[in-house]
Amino acid sequence: MSDVHVENLVKTYDGGQVKAVNGISFAVEKGELFGLIGPDGAGKTSIFRMLTTLLLPDSGKATVTGLDIVHDYKEIRSHVGYMPGKFSLYQDLTVEENLSFFATIFNTTIEENYHLIKDIYIQIKPFKNRRAGKLSGGMKQKLALCCALIHKPSVLFLDEPTTGVDAVSRKEFWEMLKALKAQGITILVSTPYMDEATLCERIALIQSGSILSIDTPQNIIKQFPDKLYSVRSDNMIRLINDLRTMPEVTSVYSFGDHHHITLRDNNLDGLLQELTEKGHAAVDGKPIEPTVEDCFIALMKNANN
Repeated sequence: MSDVHVENLVKTYDGGQVKAVNGISFAVEKGELFGLIGPDGAGKTSIFRMLTTLLLPDSGKATVTGLDIVHDYKEIRSHVGYMPGKFSLYQDLTVEENLSFFATIFNTTIEENYHLIKDIYIQIKPFKNRRAGKLSGGMKQKLALCCALIHKPSVLFLDEPTTGVDAVSRKEFWEMLKALKAQGITILVSTPYMDEATLCERIALIQSGSILSIDTPQNIIKQFPDKLYSVRSDNMIRLINDLRTMPEVTSVYSFGDHHHITLRDNNLDGLLQELTEKGHAAVDGKPIEPTVEDCFIALMKNANN
């Protein structure tokens, strides 16, 4: 049986006017590192809050470790760890006080499950007497993860855990997740960062409360339907405006310091020549491999058509 099983889950707000979660279904296997990937407002937090029994679904059903999220909510809470997107620990308590408090809530001690948090806690131990509100973003992140793990959960829900932290802390955090996965913990993580998708074993791309695709990152990339090209010139704003008017260009969007395009006839040389004739200077283009973000944009475009 899957550790997490979701079937046609729906959640609305404002009297049903806003459908935050629109009949989604997915399953997460025991010991899997599964990612919910999508922008702000896609429904990720509502899904996590329902699965951790903090919100009631309007319809549909879901189980976590075989327990129903509505009827077995008390028991589920002893089996899951939840790290919300916003830092929610007690700002006026010290690092050690926060950790002791959460251990006490679950009738355990820091010593009993120290092996679970040891590799993470040793990084914040020098600050154990510092108030949580005075920690840096990366240190707050590590403390929140320790508090979510201290009762030895079998399933861990991490809602946008790397939002607002520096690149080094983001990398360290994913290394910590790999170590936790090696201990057999099932991990569900949500993120708006498309580059983090490849760090998960499987991902669900989600937008406006609906799942666009579920698969391994590699398989999603393989399913990109067209050849993809990267182009640039000396005037990128004018370039994207011109590309949007050209009939041979089937899609175009900005991607860092380049524009990514797909072509009806895959005649890149012809396109570059036409752009030069339109007065663009330093025109350059090449075929590229799509990323998860390219796939997300293509899937979102298809869903809106």
